[in-house]
Amino acid sequence: MRRLGPLASADVADSGSWIERDVACVWHGFTQMGAYADNRPVIVERAEGRELIDVDGNRYLDAISSLWVTTLGHRVPELDQAVRDQLDRVAHSTMLGNGNRVVIELAEALAPRVPVDGARFLFASDGAAAVEQALKIAFQFWTNQGVAGRTKYLAFGGAYHGDSIGSLSVGDGGFGTDVFDPLRFPVLRAPSLGEPGAVEAATDLIAAHASELAAVVLEPLVQGAAGMALVPPEAVAAVAEAAAARDVLVIHDEVATGFGRTGTLFATEQCGARPDLMVLGKGITGGYLPLSATVASERVWRAFLGPDLSERTFYHGHSYSGNALAAAVALRHLELFDEWHVLANVKARAEQLGHRLAGSVAPLARVGAIRRCGLMAGIELAPPTDGLRWGRRVSAACVERGVLIRPLGDVVVIMPPLTITGEEIDRIVDVIAEAIIEVTTTEVAAPTTAPSGQGEP
Repeated sequence: MRRLGPLASADVADSGSWIERDVACVWHGFTQMGAYADNRPVIVERAEGRELIDVDGNRYLDAISSLWVTTLGHRVPELDQAVRDQLDRVAHSTMLGNGNRVVIELAEALAPRVPVDGARFLFASDGAAAVEQALKIAFQFWTNQGVAGRTKYLAFGGAYHGDSIGSLSVGDGGFGTDVFDPLRFPVLRAPSLGEPGAVEAATDLIAAHASELAAVVLEPLVQGAAGMALVPPEAVAAVAEAAAARDVLVIHDEVATGFGRTGTLFATEQCGARPDLMVLGKGITGGYLPLSATVASERVWRAFLGPDLSERTFYHGHSYSGNALAAAVALRHLELFDEWHVLANVKARAEQLGHRLAGSVAPLARVGAIRRCGLMAGIELAPPTDGLRWGRRVSAACVERGVLIRPLGDVVVIMPPLTITGEEIDRIVDVIAEAIIEVTTTEVAAPTTAPSGQGEP
C-alpha cells in the first residue's frame, strides 16, 4: 500500500539491495541489527515538503518529524539558501578561545527569546551532550564558590535526558539501557510531576537535601520518552519556587519541547519559571544539522569568571561546538518562525489534532489513553496480553499506508512538522485509526515484521 512517487527510478538499485548494503556497513542506534533487514526499514533517498521519499520512489508523510527534529519540513528553500550562503563564508571554525560571526548572531537572536536571565550559550552537537554540559556546569558552579558537598541531582520518574553516562544517570532508564546501570551515578528521584503527590515529594526532597543538591533536572510540560506523559505547568512552577527558596539550581531540558512543539517557542514559558540552566536541541536547526546548546543564566556564568587559565575555567568543549553551518541555518530558522507565523499554525493544527483524536481514535476499543500537548501526542494502546508489540505493529501498518510513525513501546507517537496542514492532520489520524483497527482486530499474535526498534525521542 506504499504510494509510488513520480520519480520511482530504474536507475537506482531496489530497496532490498540497499538494505543489504546498509546491514553490511552501518550500525543503527536503538536497533537490533540482527533483525533490521527483516523489519522492512525505509531507506530514504530524498524529501519534498513534509514527505520522505525512499529509494523506490515511495512517499511517506513524516509524522514523527524525523525523530522530532524537523520543524518546517524538508528542503525548505530559505534554509537551503542559508546553508549555501554560509558555505561561501566558512563551514566551521573553532569556538575554543575564538569566535565566529554567525554563532554570535545566533546567540544574540536567541538570548531575548529564551526564558533565562542574562542568557549565555555553550553550543554542542546533540541533546545528550548539552545535558552533560549542564550537569557539569551545575556541579562546578558550587565548587567555584568554595561550596563543598553539592554533588547530587534531583531527577524524576519517567525522565529521559539522553544516552551519555551523565544524562543516563539523571534519566529513569528504559529502552534497554539498564545494562549501563553499573556506570550510572546515583541521584535522588521523585515521581513524575504528573503523578499525584509528586510535587510534595519533590519539594520535600529539595528541603531535606538542599545542602547536597547541585541542581534539579526536569522536562517541562511533556516527558516525551515516557509516552508523552504530561507535566502540569503549576508543578514545574512549584518545583522552581522550592528550589529557589533553598538556593538549588534548576535545569530545564527542552531538547524535545523547545522550538514550538508545545505551542510556545519554549515550554518553560507556560510554566512561569526562569531556570538557571536550560538545554536546547532537536528542532534548533529545523532538522538540518546537528546542534544543541546549554543556556546558562548570568548568575551561573559569572561564577566561572576568574584569572586566565584559573581553576574557575570551564574546561569542557567539543571540536564542532558552535559549527558555523549549523548556526547559520538555526538563525534563519528562528527568523522564519516569525515570518511564517509558525506558532499560530501550531495552535490551530494542535486543536484540530486534539479534536480528531478524540473523535476517531479515543473511542476505539483498544486505545487506553491519549495524551497531547501542542503538536506532541501519544496514543497508548491497551493490548490484552504482554508481548503483542502492538505499538510496532500499528506503526508498521501506518508505514504501509504512507505515514511514517515510530512508537515508544505500545504508545504510538505523533510529532508532525510544525507547518503541517489541516489535510495532513486528517490523513495522519485517519491512517492511525485504520492501523489500530487492523492490528487490534486481527488474531492475537506477535508480529513477524515491524519497523525496527522502539527508539528514543
